[in-house]
Amino acid sequence: MRRYIDHSTADSMGFKNLREDVETILRLDPAARSSLEVVLCYPGFHALLFYRLAHRLWQRGWLVLARFISHLARTLTGIEIHPGARIGRRLFIDHGMGVVIGETAEIGDDVTLYQGVTLGGTKLNRGKRHPTLEDGVIVGAGAKVLGGFTVGKNARIGSNALVIAAVPPGEKVTKEEFLPYGTPGDDIPDPVGRALNGLVEEVGRLRARVEELEQELAKEREEPTLKKVSG
Repeated sequence: MRRYIDHSTADSMGFKNLREDVETILRLDPAARSSLEVVLCYPGFHALLFYRLAHRLWQRGWLVLARFISHLARTLTGIEIHPGARIGRRLFIDHGMGVVIGETAEIGDDVTLYQGVTLGGTKLNRGKRHPTLEDGVIVGAGAKVLGGFTVGKNARIGSNALVIAAVPPGEKVTKEEFLPYGTPGDDIPDPVGRALNGLVEEVGRLRARVEELEQELAKEREEPTLKKVSG
């Protein structure tokens, strides 16, 4: 398994990484119109600033202070990132409200998380209990990824999906069809079209059943159903 370079410490507190974060949001969110807007109005950007400070303190042994800063960040942004988590470069947290990232979670580069995502654990031990997201993973709104397994590079997890096992690289895991910003969707079925096709099939089955019932009723009354008897 790849060990991710920890970009959350001193080097990532510099201007270069802050600029990268801003540029990532401008590139991935069509609603973002300026760097100033991102800096002032994007809770995902604010949460990463708090996280980097908290993570630096966590690594130096200031555990309670790090947790307090994390708690303050959650209060201000609605995003909870444990200071022990390991996060790569250019993480994009879109909207962000309700996002939870656990202590032993590892996130690669160029990952996107939408609102309501949980990277949680299912065990009570202090070992690896939260997921690892490799580079380029996109997790849709409300998805729950629970356990100490790996979600492979460029995998896609759809909105409201519950994931409790490893996901191979490039795999798509969906509950409802999900189209993230900036990704081609020609190979993703149209959920509305699928629903309409299902309704058409159901109407056909009901129509056939009605015809069967009419024929049975006609036989009981000894009335022909397929053609009129002349005379």
